[in-house]
Amino acid sequence: MNGDADFPAGTARYIYIKVNDNGAGKRLDKFLALKDLGLSRSQIQNLIHDGHIKVRGRAGTSSSLRVQAGDGIDIHIPALRPLSVEPVPIPLAIVYEDSHLLVLEKPAGLVVHPGAGEEDHTLVHGLLHHCRDLSGIGGYLRPGIVHRLDKNTSGLMVVAKNDEAHRGLTEQFKAGKIDKTYLALVRGRLRDRSGRSDSAIGRHPVNRKKMSTRSRNGRSAITEWQVVEELRGASLLSLKIHTGRTHQIRVHMSSLGHPVLGDSLYGGPTEFRVGSAIIQIRRQMLHAACLQFTHPITGEKMKWESKLPEDMASVLERLRSLND
Repeated sequence: MNGDADFPAGTARYIYIKVNDNGAGKRLDKFLALKDLGLSRSQIQNLIHDGHIKVRGRAGTSSSLRVQAGDGIDIHIPALRPLSVEPVPIPLAIVYEDSHLLVLEKPAGLVVHPGAGEEDHTLVHGLLHHCRDLSGIGGYLRPGIVHRLDKNTSGLMVVAKNDEAHRGLTEQFKAGKIDKTYLALVRGRLRDRSGRSDSAIGRHPVNRKKMSTRSRNGRSAITEWQVVEELRGASLLSLKIHTGRTHQIRVHMSSLGHPVLGDSLYGGPTEFRVGSAIIQIRRQMLHAACLQFTHPITGEKMKWESKLPEDMASVLERLRSLND
Protein backbone atom coordinates (compact mmCIF):
# COMPACT_ATOMS: atom_id res chain seq x y z
CA MET A 1 0.00 0.00 0.00
CA ASN A 2 1.26 3.46 -0.79
CA GLY A 3 1.98 5.41 2.39
CA ASP A 4 -0.30 8.30 3.36
CA ALA A 5 2.80 10.48 3.82
CA ASP A 6 3.10 10.61 0.02
CA PHE A 7 0.06 12.88 -0.10
CA PRO A 8 0.29 16.30 1.55
CA ALA A 9 -2.74 17.51 3.50
CA GLY A 10 -5.31 19.24 1.32
CA THR A 11 -4.57 17.32 -1.89
CA ALA A 12 -6.23 14.28 -3.40
CA ARG A 13 -4.75 10.88 -2.53
CA TYR A 14 -4.55 7.75 -4.65
CA ILE A 15 -3.89 4.43 -2.93
CA TYR A 16 -3.67 0.89 -4.27
CA ILE A 17 -4.11 -2.16 -2.04
CA LYS A 18 -3.87 -5.81 -2.99
CA VAL A 19 -5.84 -8.23 -0.82
CA ASN A 20 -3.80 -11.04 0.72
CA ASP A 21 -5.01 -14.35 2.16
CA ASN A 22 -5.61 -12.81 5.59
CA GLY A 23 -8.07 -10.32 4.14
CA ALA A 24 -9.99 -12.77 1.99
CA GLY A 25 -13.69 -13.02 2.84
CA LYS A 26 -13.93 -9.72 4.73
CA ARG A 27 -16.47 -7.03 3.86
CA LEU A 28 -14.89 -4.32 1.75
CA ASP A 29 -15.59 -1.52 4.26
CA LYS A 30 -14.34 -3.58 7.22
CA PHE A 31 -11.23 -4.66 5.32
CA LEU A 32 -10.33 -1.05 4.47
CA ALA A 33 -11.14 0.18 7.98
CA LEU A 34 -8.32 -2.06 9.24
CA LYS A 35 -5.84 -0.31 6.96
CA ASP A 36 -3.97 2.83 7.98
CA LEU A 37 -5.94 5.18 5.74
CA GLY A 38 -6.74 7.82 8.37
CA LEU A 39 -10.46 7.36 7.61
CA SER A 40 -13.38 6.18 9.68
CA ARG A 41 -15.53 3.29 8.47
CA SER A 42 -18.39 5.69 7.68
CA GLN A 43 -16.04 7.83 5.57
CA ILE A 44 -14.91 4.71 3.72
CA GLN A 45 -18.55 3.77 3.10
CA ASN A 46 -19.18 7.24 1.69
CA LEU A 47 -16.22 6.89 -0.69
CA ILE A 48 -17.53 3.50 -1.84
CA HIS A 49 -21.02 4.94 -2.36
CA ASP A 50 -19.65 7.87 -4.38
CA GLY A 51 -17.64 5.60 -6.66
CA HIS A 52 -14.18 6.57 -5.37
CA ILE A 53 -13.22 2.97 -4.53
CA LYS A 54 -12.88 0.34 -7.25
CA VAL A 55 -12.44 -3.40 -6.77
CA ARG A 56 -10.95 -5.28 -9.72
CA GLY A 57 -11.28 -2.03 -11.69
CA ARG A 58 -15.03 -1.72 -11.18
CA ALA A 59 -16.78 1.13 -9.37
CA GLY A 60 -20.35 1.11 -8.13
CA THR A 61 -19.69 -1.75 -5.75
CA SER A 62 -21.19 -2.25 -2.30
CA SER A 63 -19.68 -1.82 1.16
CA SER A 64 -20.79 -5.39 1.90
CA LEU A 65 -18.83 -6.90 -1.00
CA ARG A 66 -16.60 -9.75 0.21
CA VAL A 67 -13.07 -9.21 -1.06
CA GLN A 68 -10.99 -12.13 -2.29
CA ALA A 69 -7.28 -12.86 -2.19
CA GLY A 70 -5.58 -11.18 -5.12
CA ASP A 71 -8.23 -8.48 -5.56
CA GLY A 72 -6.81 -5.08 -6.44
CA ILE A 73 -8.47 -2.10 -4.74
CA ASP A 74 -8.02 1.41 -6.14
CA ILE A 75 -8.84 4.19 -3.70
CA HIS A 76 -9.27 7.85 -4.56
CA ILE A 77 -9.53 10.15 -1.54
CA PRO A 78 -10.65 13.55 -2.87
CA ALA A 79 -9.11 16.76 -1.59
CA LEU A 80 -11.06 18.38 1.20
CA ARG A 81 -13.65 20.78 -0.13
CA PRO A 82 -13.63 24.39 1.07
CA LEU A 83 -15.93 25.08 3.98
CA SER A 84 -19.32 26.34 2.90
CA VAL A 85 -20.27 27.14 6.50
CA GLU A 86 -19.77 30.66 7.78
CA PRO A 87 -18.70 31.21 11.42
CA VAL A 88 -21.52 32.40 13.70
CA PRO A 89 -20.98 33.79 17.23
CA ILE A 90 -23.04 31.18 19.10
CA PRO A 91 -22.36 31.02 22.87
CA LEU A 92 -20.58 27.77 23.74
CA ALA A 93 -20.38 26.21 27.21
CA ILE A 94 -16.78 24.95 26.99
CA VAL A 95 -15.62 22.94 30.02
CA TYR A 96 -12.13 22.06 28.75
CA GLU A 97 -9.90 23.18 25.90
CA ASP A 98 -6.29 22.74 24.77
CA SER A 99 -4.52 22.97 21.42
CA HIS A 100 -5.81 19.53 20.33
CA LEU A 101 -9.42 19.25 21.48
CA LEU A 102 -12.23 20.80 23.44
CA VAL A 103 -15.09 19.43 25.54
CA LEU A 104 -18.36 21.32 25.75
CA GLU A 105 -21.90 21.02 27.03
CA LYS A 106 -24.39 21.07 24.17
CA PRO A 107 -27.76 22.54 25.12
CA ALA A 108 -30.98 20.87 24.05
CA GLY A 109 -32.35 22.39 20.87
CA LEU A 110 -28.98 22.98 19.19
CA VAL A 111 -28.30 20.88 16.08
CA VAL A 112 -24.72 19.63 15.79
CA HIS A 113 -24.13 20.05 12.05
CA PRO A 114 -25.92 21.57 9.06
CA GLY A 115 -28.61 19.59 7.32
CA ALA A 116 -32.10 19.86 5.93
CA GLY A 117 -33.90 22.63 7.79
CA GLU A 118 -30.83 23.58 9.85
CA GLU A 119 -28.43 25.47 7.62
CA ASP A 120 -27.11 28.49 9.47
CA HIS A 121 -27.28 28.12 13.25
CA THR A 122 -25.64 24.86 14.33
CA LEU A 123 -22.89 23.83 16.70
CA VAL A 124 -20.49 23.66 13.73
CA HIS A 125 -21.19 27.32 12.95
CA GLY A 126 -20.38 28.25 16.54
CA LEU A 127 -17.25 26.11 16.62
CA LEU A 128 -15.90 27.75 13.47
CA HIS A 129 -16.32 31.16 15.10
CA HIS A 130 -14.63 30.04 18.31
CA CYS A 131 -11.81 28.05 16.72
CA ARG A 132 -10.72 28.90 13.17
CA ASP A 133 -8.43 25.88 12.67
CA LEU A 134 -10.75 22.96 13.37
CA SER A 135 -9.94 19.53 11.94
CA GLY A 136 -11.09 19.17 8.36
CA ILE A 137 -11.07 15.39 8.29
CA GLY A 138 -14.65 15.30 9.51
CA GLY A 139 -15.82 16.59 6.14
CA TYR A 140 -16.64 20.05 4.95
CA LEU A 141 -19.95 20.17 6.84
CA ARG A 142 -18.67 18.63 10.06
CA PRO A 143 -15.20 19.97 10.85
CA GLY A 144 -13.85 18.51 14.08
CA ILE A 145 -17.00 16.57 14.93
CA VAL A 146 -16.08 13.12 16.23
CA HIS A 147 -19.52 12.15 17.54
CA ARG A 148 -22.84 13.91 17.94
CA LEU A 149 -25.85 14.25 20.17
CA ASP A 150 -29.41 14.48 18.85
CA LYS A 151 -30.88 17.97 18.61
CA ASN A 152 -32.97 17.60 21.78
CA THR A 153 -30.39 15.69 23.79
CA SER A 154 -28.20 17.79 26.06
CA GLY A 155 -24.78 17.15 27.56
CA LEU A 156 -21.09 16.56 27.03
CA MET A 157 -19.37 16.33 23.63
CA VAL A 158 -15.73 16.23 22.56
CA VAL A 159 -14.50 18.08 19.45
CA ALA A 160 -11.15 17.56 17.69
CA LYS A 161 -9.13 20.65 16.75
CA ASN A 162 -6.64 18.93 14.44
CA ASP A 163 -6.46 15.82 12.28
CA GLU A 164 -4.19 13.86 14.64
CA ALA A 165 -6.59 14.31 17.55
CA HIS A 166 -9.51 13.51 15.26
CA ARG A 167 -7.98 10.21 14.18
CA GLY A 168 -7.06 9.29 17.74
CA LEU A 169 -10.54 9.98 19.12
CA THR A 170 -12.20 8.22 16.19
CA GLU A 171 -10.14 5.11 16.87
CA GLN A 172 -11.11 5.18 20.55
CA PHE A 173 -14.79 5.41 19.61
CA LYS A 174 -14.42 2.49 17.19
CA ALA A 175 -12.68 0.40 19.85
CA GLY A 176 -15.29 1.24 22.50
CA LYS A 177 -12.70 2.94 24.68
CA ILE A 178 -14.63 6.18 25.18
CA ASP A 179 -16.95 5.88 28.18
CA LYS A 180 -20.24 7.76 27.83
CA THR A 181 -22.88 7.77 30.57
CA TYR A 182 -26.33 9.25 30.11
CA LEU A 183 -29.17 10.07 32.48
CA ALA A 184 -32.71 9.56 31.25
CA LEU A 185 -36.23 9.87 32.60
CA VAL A 186 -38.35 7.07 31.17
CA ARG A 187 -41.97 6.05 31.42
CA GLY A 188 -42.90 3.41 34.01
CA ARG A 189 -40.93 1.33 36.45
CA LEU A 190 -38.62 -1.36 35.15
CA ARG A 191 -38.95 -4.90 36.37
CA ASP A 192 -35.22 -5.22 37.18
CA ARG A 193 -32.84 -2.77 38.81
CA SER A 194 -30.36 -3.14 35.95
CA GLY A 195 -30.20 -4.71 32.54
CA ARG A 196 -28.75 -4.76 29.06
CA SER A 197 -30.28 -4.38 25.62
CA ASP A 198 -28.35 -5.78 22.67
CA SER A 199 -30.99 -5.60 19.94
CA ALA A 200 -29.52 -4.58 16.59
CA ILE A 201 -30.64 -1.18 15.28
CA GLY A 202 -31.30 -0.10 11.71
CA ARG A 203 -33.51 2.21 9.68
CA HIS A 204 -37.24 1.78 10.33
CA PRO A 205 -38.81 -0.18 7.44
CA VAL A 206 -41.62 2.38 6.96
CA ASN A 207 -40.82 5.66 8.74
CA ARG A 208 -37.45 6.84 7.41
CA LYS A 209 -37.11 9.39 10.23
CA LYS A 210 -36.98 6.59 12.77
CA MET A 211 -34.62 3.80 13.70
CA SER A 212 -35.85 0.39 14.78
CA THR A 213 -34.84 -2.90 16.40
CA ARG A 214 -36.90 -4.65 13.70
CA SER A 215 -34.82 -3.56 10.73
CA ARG A 216 -33.60 -6.28 8.39
CA ASN A 217 -30.23 -4.54 8.12
CA GLY A 218 -29.71 -3.67 11.77
CA ARG A 219 -26.23 -3.15 13.20
CA SER A 220 -25.07 -4.38 16.57
CA ALA A 221 -26.03 -2.05 19.44
CA ILE A 222 -25.42 -2.47 23.17
CA THR A 223 -26.97 -0.36 25.92
CA GLU A 224 -26.60 -1.05 29.64
CA TRP A 225 -29.00 0.60 32.08
CA GLN A 226 -29.37 0.90 35.82
CA VAL A 227 -32.23 2.33 37.87
CA VAL A 228 -31.08 5.38 39.86
CA GLU A 229 -34.46 6.36 41.28
CA GLU A 230 -38.03 5.09 41.07
CA LEU A 231 -40.76 7.72 40.74
CA ARG A 232 -44.53 7.62 40.35
CA GLY A 233 -45.08 6.33 36.84
CA ALA A 234 -41.47 6.95 35.80
CA SER A 235 -37.84 6.06 36.48
CA LEU A 236 -34.52 7.87 36.43
CA LEU A 237 -31.92 5.70 34.70
CA SER A 238 -28.17 5.77 34.25
CA LEU A 239 -27.20 4.32 30.86
CA LYS A 240 -23.93 3.38 29.20
CA ILE A 241 -23.72 2.81 25.46
CA HIS A 242 -21.03 0.54 24.02
CA THR A 243 -21.92 1.38 20.42
CA GLY A 244 -22.93 4.65 18.79
CA ARG A 245 -26.01 3.92 16.71
CA THR A 246 -28.40 6.70 15.75
CA HIS A 247 -31.06 7.24 18.45
CA GLN A 248 -29.66 4.18 20.27
CA ILE A 249 -30.89 4.86 23.82
CA ARG A 250 -34.22 6.18 22.58
CA VAL A 251 -34.82 3.11 20.41
CA HIS A 252 -33.72 0.56 23.00
CA MET A 253 -35.79 2.05 25.81
CA SER A 254 -38.84 2.30 23.57
CA SER A 255 -38.42 -1.33 22.51
CA LEU A 256 -38.44 -2.31 26.20
CA GLY A 257 -41.74 -0.48 26.73
CA HIS A 258 -40.15 2.40 28.65
CA PRO A 259 -39.70 5.28 26.18
CA VAL A 260 -37.84 8.42 27.19
CA LEU A 261 -40.23 11.05 28.49
CA GLY A 262 -40.82 13.79 25.92
CA ASP A 263 -39.62 11.63 23.02
CA SER A 264 -42.76 11.68 20.88
CA LEU A 265 -40.97 10.02 17.93
CA TYR A 266 -40.59 6.80 19.94
CA GLY A 267 -43.73 6.94 22.07
CA GLY A 268 -42.56 9.03 24.99
CA PRO A 269 -45.29 11.26 26.43
CA THR A 270 -44.96 15.03 26.12
CA GLU A 271 -47.70 15.51 28.69
CA PHE A 272 -47.18 13.30 31.73
CA ARG A 273 -50.24 12.67 33.90
CA VAL A 274 -50.21 11.11 37.36
CA GLY A 275 -53.60 11.37 39.03
CA SER A 276 -54.68 14.99 38.77
CA ALA A 277 -51.11 16.22 38.21
CA ILE A 278 -50.03 17.20 34.69
CA ILE A 279 -46.37 17.76 33.78
CA GLN A 280 -45.54 19.33 30.41
CA ILE A 281 -42.37 17.90 28.85
CA ARG A 282 -40.97 19.95 25.99
CA ARG A 283 -38.11 17.71 24.82
CA GLN A 284 -36.72 14.24 25.34
CA MET A 285 -35.42 13.84 28.89
CA LEU A 286 -31.97 12.55 27.93
CA HIS A 287 -28.66 14.06 29.05
CA ALA A 288 -25.04 13.05 28.38
CA ALA A 289 -23.84 13.31 31.98
CA CYS A 290 -20.34 11.81 31.98
CA LEU A 291 -17.56 11.53 29.39
CA GLN A 292 -14.26 9.68 29.87
CA PHE A 293 -11.43 9.00 27.42
CA THR A 294 -7.68 8.99 27.00
CA HIS A 295 -6.26 12.17 25.53
CA PRO A 296 -5.29 11.16 21.96
CA ILE A 297 -2.02 13.13 22.08
CA THR A 298 -0.82 13.18 25.71
CA GLY A 299 -2.21 9.80 26.83
CA GLU A 300 -3.74 11.39 29.94
CA LYS A 301 -6.90 9.81 31.37
CA MET A 302 -9.61 12.48 31.37
CA LYS A 303 -13.13 12.64 32.83
CA TRP A 304 -15.91 15.24 32.93
CA GLU A 305 -19.31 15.22 34.61
CA SER A 306 -22.31 17.42 33.86
CA LYS A 307 -25.28 18.30 36.07
CA LEU A 308 -28.82 17.95 34.79
CA PRO A 309 -29.90 21.06 32.86
CA GLU A 310 -32.64 23.19 34.38
CA ASP A 311 -35.51 21.84 32.28
CA MET A 312 -34.75 18.20 33.07
CA ALA A 313 -34.04 18.90 36.74
CA SER A 314 -37.41 20.68 36.98
CA VAL A 315 -39.30 17.68 35.56
CA LEU A 316 -37.43 15.38 37.94
CA GLU A 317 -38.36 17.54 40.94
CA ARG A 318 -42.02 17.58 39.87
CA LEU A 319 -41.98 13.80 39.64
CA ARG A 320 -40.34 13.53 43.05
CA SER A 321 -43.04 15.71 44.56
CA LEU A 322 -45.65 13.23 43.42
CA ASN A 323 -43.98 10.54 45.52
CA ASP A 324 -44.58 12.54 48.74
